Amino acid sequence: MSDKIKFLLEESRLPRQWYNIAADLPFELDPKLHPVTREPTILPPPLFPQALIEQEESKERYIDIPEPVLAVYKLWRPTPLIRARRLEQMLETPAHIYYKYEGTSPPGSHKPNTAVAQAFYNKQEGVKRLSTETGAGQWGSALAFACNLFGLECKVYMVKVSYQQKPYRRSMMQAWGATVTASPSTETECGQKILADDPNCMGSLGIAISEAVEVAFKNDDTKYSLGSVLNHVLLHQTVIGEEALAQMEMADEYPDVVIGCVGGGSNFAGLAFPFIRERLVNGQKTRFIAVESAACPSMTKGVYAYDYGDTAHLAPIVKMDTVGHTFVPAGIHAGGLRYHGMAPQVSALHRYGIIDPVAYPQLKTFEAAVMFARAEGVIPAPETAHAIRAAIDEALDAKEKGEKRVILFNFSGHGLIDMAAYDSYFAGQLQDYAHPNSAIQEALVHLPQV
Repeated sequence: MSDKIKFLLEESRLPRQWYNIAADLPFELDPKLHPVTREPTILPPPLFPQALIEQEESKERYIDIPEPVLAVYKLWRPTPLIRARRLEQMLETPAHIYYKYEGTSPPGSHKPNTAVAQAFYNKQEGVKRLSTETGAGQWGSALAFACNLFGLECKVYMVKVSYQQKPYRRSMMQAWGATVTASPSTETECGQKILADDPNCMGSLGIAISEAVEVAFKNDDTKYSLGSVLNHVLLHQTVIGEEALAQMEMADEYPDVVIGCVGGGSNFAGLAFPFIRERLVNGQKTRFIAVESAACPSMTKGVYAYDYGDTAHLAPIVKMDTVGHTFVPAGIHAGGLRYHGMAPQVSALHRYGIIDPVAYPQLKTFEAAVMFARAEGVIPAPETAHAIRAAIDEALDAKEKGEKRVILFNFSGHGLIDMAAYDSYFAGQLQDYAHPNSAIQEALVHLPQV
């Protein structure tokens, strides 16, 4: 095949539209509420550009991807769909295991799918700087990459435990021009208050969000950017699932089960939502498994309730699966899975019975990550390892039952900048964390009364 023909073929597989699941939901989502008045509200314009506010509330089924965003996507999209044949052989399973490899983006994860879009819309409206939070650093890296492409400044508050665990993620952000601060910090009123109460606080995504939001509120040239949870973020990620649908058709197979890890829900939704559309609209029987960390079990042990999106109560209140905004999870290496709540759309689909959640401790996920690396040669991020664990368990279940089962999971990011975590695992230094129910119940006491 000539390079020109191959290029044209790849171009034809790149989606030109994002899929908006709001058009097909069989229920109405509860509205966002103002954090002070508790009245229904939209995303606050001081924090977000108008285009993203409109996408957040839209019920239009498909939204065109702007040409400048497509031009950047073409640096790495479409991403490959790969059948994990060697893993199948290792497990001696009759199941077919496929993974959508999002590690081909420059930052190494799925996060640029929305970071590029958000940077574009902010630039279009004259914004000079974006502020954000990051856990493991994949989101911060993605936004730094996107801001650099569109000529925006980027300020990142990185959860302190990850800031210390993952120095090379910090270096990636700085290489793309971002300024990175460990959170909680003394730069914001929110950070100062947290540190006054607990000088040794290792941070949480809720705290880091509060710091980034505060900076955006106080500076007219700055807006806030979020890497997960919100509707428009999940919307942008659906390029993953739209590509996967076409690629599965080329493979002449269709998934019996779709799997993704979940922290806030974006990579899972990106792969799953187009397939959920096929279930809701066309009657497909696919199962959907959302895999979270046992250290932050918002779906498996939390409640479905209105809660603050951040620790300082600056962001809107949303209805979601939550373990409480005051919850500070243990310092597991899967830093991207340490958020206290789940995306409202994902949470509602869970409670409606479309999505089945499962939680794993980190030792089982690292065991799965090493199995995958030794079989397939690709080293996964700790977050991605959660999806791999579930895929392996599905394949072993298919083996036990003698079923041919087609399994599709999202390989949300590679782990080449997470090798310190693997060092700790091989040295026997990692521990499992299962947050006690008593601590969760204590955090839930602080839910807003709505």
